[in-house]
Amino acid sequence: MRWEEISRARRILSRERGTIYKDWGGKLRIALAYPNTYYVGMSSLALQTLYRAWNLRADTVCERAFWDKDGLQPGRSLISLESQRPVDEFDVLAFTISYEMDYFHVVEMLRQAGLPPLAEDRDEGWPLVLGGGPALSANPEPMALFFDAIVLGEGEEVIGLLCDLLRELIEAPRADLLKHMAEIPGVYVPLIHHNDPSRPDWHPIDRLWVRELTGHPTVSCLYTPDTEFGDIHLIEIARGCGRGCRFCLAGYIYRPPRQIPADVILEWARVGLQHSRRIGLVSAAVSDHSEIDRLAVALREMGARVSVSSMRADPISEPLLELLAESGTQTLTLAPEAGSQRLRDAISKTQTEDDLLRAVDLAERLKFPQLKLYFMVGLPSETEADIQALVDLVLNVRKRFSRRIVINATPYVPKAHTPFQWEPMAPVPVLRERQGFIKRRLARHGIAVRADSPEWAAVQGILARGDRRLARVLLKLIRPSLSAFHAAMAACGLSAAEYLGEWPLDRPLPWQIVSAGHTRNYFLRERRLARRDRPGRPCPPAAAGCLTCGVCDASWAFRLAGDVLMQGPHARRQRIEIRNVE
Repeated sequence: MRWEEISRARRILSRERGTIYKDWGGKLRIALAYPNTYYVGMSSLALQTLYRAWNLRADTVCERAFWDKDGLQPGRSLISLESQRPVDEFDVLAFTISYEMDYFHVVEMLRQAGLPPLAEDRDEGWPLVLGGGPALSANPEPMALFFDAIVLGEGEEVIGLLCDLLRELIEAPRADLLKHMAEIPGVYVPLIHHNDPSRPDWHPIDRLWVRELTGHPTVSCLYTPDTEFGDIHLIEIARGCGRGCRFCLAGYIYRPPRQIPADVILEWARVGLQHSRRIGLVSAAVSDHSEIDRLAVALREMGARVSVSSMRADPISEPLLELLAESGTQTLTLAPEAGSQRLRDAISKTQTEDDLLRAVDLAERLKFPQLKLYFMVGLPSETEADIQALVDLVLNVRKRFSRRIVINATPYVPKAHTPFQWEPMAPVPVLRERQGFIKRRLARHGIAVRADSPEWAAVQGILARGDRRLARVLLKLIRPSLSAFHAAMAACGLSAAEYLGEWPLDRPLPWQIVSAGHTRNYFLRERRLARRDRPGRPCPPAAAGCLTCGVCDASWAFRLAGDVLMQGPHARRQRIEIRNVE
């Protein structure tokens, strides 16, 4: 079996470009683990960014490891891709985790590697297990007991500090190493930072965010045909989103929104075109970049074939859509999220039906083969009338778009650090019935409906809002299934309703250990506005002087204003805002 694993790794490597091979002598050895398949993981810009950043250090070697569905079979072990060595021979095993449903795979990989899954059972004889990524940054508690340390937020600027410390103390007693790690900003050490506000030594850990993105290029460095995005050169053009949609974790956990200047993006694209003719633009909403029309025109002139991660219809960028059509993009994806304007206002998704239909008309004119629309089912305050409005909206789209239409009806899962963090998740029977209604009404019109499982969405909801007690549940699962998960929950004395119901405002939140920057009052205000079906105020990248939500400090909020603004007609009001924040 060992030789079979090695042969498979070498076959994968033979199809890659950009792989880094380094001698281990005298270096800090890091196994970078992605808890999903190679096919999925190799499209992760987070994985590629960490791989490049660690390997740029002369004193560090970083190799990759991926989850394998057959990894727990007898005789199998978890090996790195580059050298095919067992990961327990590395100094550090570092996971980057994007999705809660990959938590099951993390535990599997620890077992496959032969490591004790719980951090308290590992000493300096075992690799140090690190975690990071958006799922853990939002709420690390369900996984806290498995990790020695967790980096909360955007970790680019602490990579150097971590490596320096690990180089010096990796062989020290584990308790000493963890004590020093706990002093690094943004690093959460669960065995030291007990998540109990009643303790006199309790304090939340500030989420990290990078103020100058151009110093940390988030671009592809590895290329393989064996992944979702193939040979596309991915470029992050912005981080965060200022729209303020109340359901969206990315819009809050990546605040404030920041964008890369167009000139920098185009330079990165020129480099990328040496590796691939396809450029993938990545951000929460690519079309929100303030220079997107200029970027589209310039990339077209460079001969690039372009794809995008997501875009909005308010407004739609015609030059960008023309470039996508010329690039052979098969599917144009838009996300109305809700069918009625009332519900879109309640979730602060401000695009109108007219915005969407203008985009659809343009997609029809440009002859996109397929149109995909993303909706959520089970949003707070959703009624049957809103579901009927969803059907009516899609049928209106059908009248305007003559080719294939696909919609996703995804169950809404409440997430931490959003204005809806206290809201209940819709019951599984309600979600199932509403998805069925949508399918029945649209199927007769030749519209394909893809609907994620409400049962598994409920599991995701438990993991998203969970606490440390869920570690015992995850430890009981060898092969996750719905029945096994709920049996493990019952065996641990836990119920789904405890996590999925409405949370009283005075109930402690498991994710309170993470200080994402937003004030409680801000979220409560947004929640009140949602219950009145009123949208909130956006947070555009060019905003100066806004201290509303609490994420920005004065130095950042007024970065575009300077002394001139502070001497202008609004100076008195702005000084008051700063004083109130302080």
